[in-house]
Amino acid sequence: MGHEAFDDFYRAEFPGLVALARGLCGSVVADDIAQEAMLAAYRRWTEVEGFDHRQVWVRRTCANMAISSFRRRMTEGRALARLSVRRVPAPLDEDVEEFWAAVRALPRRQAQCAALRYVYEMGGAEIARTLSISEGSVKVHLARARSALATRLDLEVER
Repeated sequence: MGHEAFDDFYRAEFPGLVALARGLCGSVVADDIAQEAMLAAYRRWTEVEGFDHRQVWVRRTCANMAISSFRRRMTEGRALARLSVRRVPAPLDEDVEEFWAAVRALPRRQAQCAALRYVYEMGGAEIARTLSISEGSVKVHLARARSALATRLDLEVER
């Protein structure tokens, strides 16, 4: 039962994990991050399979890996810039890339909350459970993220 259950879990969760990783760290490594998160779930499947909300576990794992990867790439990018060597990823549609670039510029928790909201259309309780924070914190992070995104993207904020 374990391998079949994992296969079903993988098929159901992988596309969303790729979208989440793409939103948090860009398209260059999104597939790799999603694969790493699923590999972590596979390695601990006997434990993860018993979780009531295993998708929450793998999404949190993916979000954490994506942020770590993004930070690592930013550090590497600064080092490469000092050496005058740059690798430019293939761009997304201009408006999509502008939005996700704005999300990536947010503080870590705001970026994670916004990505989970927009990729998975999660509510506050689900985001809170995924990131192991309170619903109140999610509300604060999302409000701040919306405000910052509206300012950066020159949009009107709905009240």
